[in-house]
Amino acid sequence: MSLVIAFLLGAVATGLAVPGVLWLNKRVQRYRSSGTLAKNEVTTVSQVLHLTIQGSPTGIVVLDRGGEVVLSNARAHEMGMVHERTLNPEIWRFAANVYGDQETRAVDLSMSRRRPGSRVTAIRVVVKPLTLVDDRFVIAYGTDESENVRMESARRDFVANVSHELKTPVGGMALLAEALMESTDDLEQVEYFGARLLKEAHRMADMINELISLSKLQGAESLPDMEPVLVDELVDEAISRNQLAADNAGIVLTKGNPRGVYVNGDKSLLVTALSNLISNAINYSPQTAPVSVSQKVVDSDLVLIRVTDRGIGISEEEQKRVFERFFRVDKARSRSTGGTGLGLAIVKHVVANHGGNIKLWSRPGTGSTFTIELPIHHPEKDSPTPGEGDDSISRSPIRNAVTRVATRRKDKTS
Repeated sequence: MSLVIAFLLGAVATGLAVPGVLWLNKRVQRYRSSGTLAKNEVTTVSQVLHLTIQGSPTGIVVLDRGGEVVLSNARAHEMGMVHERTLNPEIWRFAANVYGDQETRAVDLSMSRRRPGSRVTAIRVVVKPLTLVDDRFVIAYGTDESENVRMESARRDFVANVSHELKTPVGGMALLAEALMESTDDLEQVEYFGARLLKEAHRMADMINELISLSKLQGAESLPDMEPVLVDELVDEAISRNQLAADNAGIVLTKGNPRGVYVNGDKSLLVTALSNLISNAINYSPQTAPVSVSQKVVDSDLVLIRVTDRGIGISEEEQKRVFERFFRVDKARSRSTGGTGLGLAIVKHVVANHGGNIKLWSRPGTGSTFTIELPIHHPEKDSPTPGEGDDSISRSPIRNAVTRVATRRKDKTS
């Protein structure tokens, strides 16, 4: 009997102890969670400063007297102020002068050498001493002035281009209208001058539309938002736009195998640029000569879109000017096909606005190949990690804490 009573008492004690153990475990888990949460919070001034510098839209670089990069943020790398811990030589030249007299200097730089995909073409850099009480360091602040430079260039060039190029068609239309008025009794002459007048009016309308498009590309309006675009679709649509013209000229348009790669860009602008290249190839090729459009992927980071013709070709001297506004390789042929001389200028600016390059190979009597180079869109690469580009702080003890904070914030917003 005593054994039974002891067993029952033990069972009751165990039943009472289990909820207590569970409660204690929950308290421990909650404490551990709160401790982990505290570690993920920004708790020091150095963490705050690190996040502030890395998130700044201004490029920031701190240098020592030897030109070594002590600290830099991601924006400085994006703008080309720093490349793999090496400072831009132009900035260092001004920094050396700042070390000499401790005076602040500002410089406007044109970024002729850009990393693939970058849309930064001009930056303004202010170089000054980090502090007047310690002359070992200078700091450089960089701001992206690409939009301002583009807009200023557009304002300066647009009026000059319009006034110069529209004089000829306007004068021609005036003469045709005058001849038309004097030939009211001659139906054949009326039809002839009327057709010429209509053709010149259409040509001038095309020129005005292309001038407006070029003005937008150069900065009269903000660049459009970019999105992933399939290159195969760009090629198909550009060929479709020119198929009728090719059929009328007896020219066969061929395209290479699909590549299935994407670029980050504005589809309508890219189709327009590629369509202009195909249209030029058709206009400057003899009848029945083929025009091909091909694609090639280079190192999985760059896609090349080539338009090749078997036309008249371009001399080496003229190759340097083909992308200028209103420049025509063969003026007589261009006017007979209704060309405005703006097509290649538009191509150049569209490609530049997408962080790419346009190249030309040509030989007179053999033909030409225009190559558009565009960076391939990689979703996993286009999302920079917090603190990316920081060469010195990235190795500090607070890096892990900063990364955890950024990850936690992202999880909350998603």
